[in-house]
Amino acid sequence: MIVLITGPSGAGKSSFIAELMVADPRLAFSVSTTTRPMRSGEAEGREYDFVDEATFDRLIAESAFVEWAQVHDNRYGTRRSLLEEMVAAGKIPVLDIDVQGGVQVLDQFGPELVSVFLFPPSWEELDRRLTSRGTDDTEVIATRLRNARREVGYAPRYRYWIVNDDLAAAVARMRAVITAEECRADILDTPPLESDDLG
Repeated sequence: MIVLITGPSGAGKSSFIAELMVADPRLAFSVSTTTRPMRSGEAEGREYDFVDEATFDRLIAESAFVEWAQVHDNRYGTRRSLLEEMVAAGKIPVLDIDVQGGVQVLDQFGPELVSVFLFPPSWEELDRRLTSRGTDDTEVIATRLRNARREVGYAPRYRYWIVNDDLAAAVARMRAVITAEECRADILDTPPLESDDLG
């Protein structure tokens, strides 16, 4: 199982995923590679793998990414080797990817991918969240809001929709999704008990 979580900037993906990870130790966060400058309070290898433009170009040329995208003047990508290491270790990778990159992942993986689109409760709340961050000027916030209205158009591509109106409730819904996915007959393939063939 691979869990893909996406949604517009300000939907609360980071807090949502952090709470989800605490609730389920089987989950492993897939740290994305980015050309975005490191922000105050961030650490290399925790929020992102921070690289320069030349390094990112080299990784693209080496086909190192499962997906990558240009987002708000910076590039972000998911390294294939990291996902393989997590799966080999028996972990469930959790990908926090923008909508553009999410579409690329949807196109590559089959039923093993659990795709979730995280919505803010309203456009007004999204505006409030982006403004309260205090990390972007008004022009950047306006751009993010315009992009968000376009990005929600991709939501029908995703298997699950969760509205992040209350963090604890949203995480509980996500945990229910993971439990349901683990019980899918097409994933289990073999029934837990043998049955008599009644023809």
